[in-house]
Amino acid sequence: MTLAAGVVGGSGFAGGELLRLLSAHPEFEVVQATSREYENRTVGSVHPNLRELDLRFSDPAELESVDALFTATPHGVSMDHVEQYLDAADTLVDLSADFRLGSEAAYDEWYDGHTAPQYLDAATYALPELGRDGLEDADIVASGGCNATATMLALKPLVDAGLLTADDQIVADLKVGSSEGGAGGGAASSHPERSGVVRPYAPTGHRHEAEIEEQLGLSLSFTVHAVDMVRGAAATCHTFPTGGDGTIETPDLWGAYRDAYDDEPFVRLVAGGSGVYRYPEPKSVAGTNLAEVGFAADGERVVAFAAIDNVMKGAAGQAVHAANLAFGLDETAGLDQQGLHPVGSP
Repeated sequence: MTLAAGVVGGSGFAGGELLRLLSAHPEFEVVQATSREYENRTVGSVHPNLRELDLRFSDPAELESVDALFTATPHGVSMDHVEQYLDAADTLVDLSADFRLGSEAAYDEWYDGHTAPQYLDAATYALPELGRDGLEDADIVASGGCNATATMLALKPLVDAGLLTADDQIVADLKVGSSEGGAGGGAASSHPERSGVVRPYAPTGHRHEAEIEEQLGLSLSFTVHAVDMVRGAAATCHTFPTGGDGTIETPDLWGAYRDAYDDEPFVRLVAGGSGVYRYPEPKSVAGTNLAEVGFAADGERVVAFAAIDNVMKGAAGQAVHAANLAFGLDETAGLDQQGLHPVGSP
């Protein structure tokens, strides 16, 4: 069985990664990629790594009928066109923030409202490591945000083990690459302005906090820094757990993280040990759907780490993983890429 797939917003960074993954996927066939800016241009003229892909960008107003429609569009586009998208596809896999939150009130608080709130109940949040319920045969798959993904993967084992509760203090510090700003990221993402920086942005009130609160039931202080890196998001979460029966020891943490992730195909545990790469680093997972997680403890404080490629595990790879589950495929299909070493800035 071959499933037809379309990509709306195929000229962006996440859209290009979707095209890379889907074009090599054993079960999907890409039949359409859309871009207003590059209509009629070849995909390879925008994504040079895909020059062999025999496909041209088309107008997003003229969608073909597909099994899966992946939308890699800015916030607000999918909610405005959701009926058109669902008319064209059996399953909509949305990479924007438009269907990640569960209520209209949440969008009023964290965004600028929602133009199609009647569709929120039809959406399933899709970071599979948090749970796979509702993904099979989902009408709308809402892929998680990159910074929220890294943070939740770091913290989930502590929550599952009862070591971390909603009353505990959590401070999450994120370091992220320039590709988070998208292909049209503006002056702040240009190389001369980005090179060499460790620049705080959204030091309070980052919108991805809303996902973490909904999915893990946690309230936290969340700050993001732009750093001199193209791909990657690294979360360092300082937690002060009061759960459990006393001081948290390292063996407790090994047990919690292994219980959470031993059966997960895209998560690997990196916590101390020997060598140069002793804790999670984005460089180690660049170009892959892998996430590295780890931890360190000093008795009262647990520092939880996670590192992902924001364009892959934080966007396109996570979306393909969820689509595999939605269509009852092997969940690892098309996602067996390994990273490179040595490699320069990811």
